[in-house]
Order: sequence, then C-alpha cells, then structure tokens
Amino acid sequence: QVQVVESGGGLVQPGGSLRLSCATSGSIFNLYYMGWYRQSPGKQRELVAFMTSDGMSNYVDSVKGRFTISRDNSKNTVYLQMNSLKPEDTAVYYCNTKPFQGLDLTYWGRGTQVTVSS
Repeated sequence: QVQVVESGGGLVQPGGSLRLSCATSGSIFNLYYMGWYRQSPGKQRELVAFMTSDGMSNYVDSVKGRFTISRDNSKNTVYLQMNSLKPEDTAVYYCNTKPFQGLDLTYWGRGTQVTVSS
C-alpha cells in the first residue's frame, strides 16, 4: 500500500512559478514510476510529466521548456517545477505512482489546485 500526498498548489499570476511536491509513504520503496497529471473542468485528465526510477522522463508538449520534473528516490518524492505559467495551466494536479514496472498497480493522490490568473 502507498499513500500519495500532493502539496504546493495555489494562485499565481501568468508568468509566475510554482513548485509542486508529491510525498509518498507506505510499505513499498523504490517506486518505479512517478508522474504528474492534471485535469481542468470539462476535460479529461492528462499526463503532464513522468519520471522513472532509472531516470527516464517525458513531458506533454504544452509544458516542454517550462516545467521540470525531478525526484528524490531516497524519499520517494517527486517534484514539478512550473515556470512561465499560463492561464491554460489552471487545473487540479494529481500525483500518480506505479510501484513496479510491468505491473498494473497504481496509486493516486487527491490533487492540488493550481490557478493561473491575474
């Protein structure tokens, strides 16, 4: 079992920055996959960025060059540094982890709201 808790959301002006954190705890260590997703009203949840424990990462095109994902494997924590934020980045951001490669086991946090508005 893994508990997932996001933090760091808030209200920011366009062009501003936020750093999201996702802390995990539980009986599983060395989580293979950790990712950030987002969902805005009326839209499907989409993958924003992910990083695996062996360093593989990827981003949705709309955030490339603005967002950076990183993780601290010793703490099973993942971060999302978001720069040059735009109003269209407004969404609830969710952290997801898949502890084992190739196994369909996944855990979600409850999300943190990010609002980009002047």
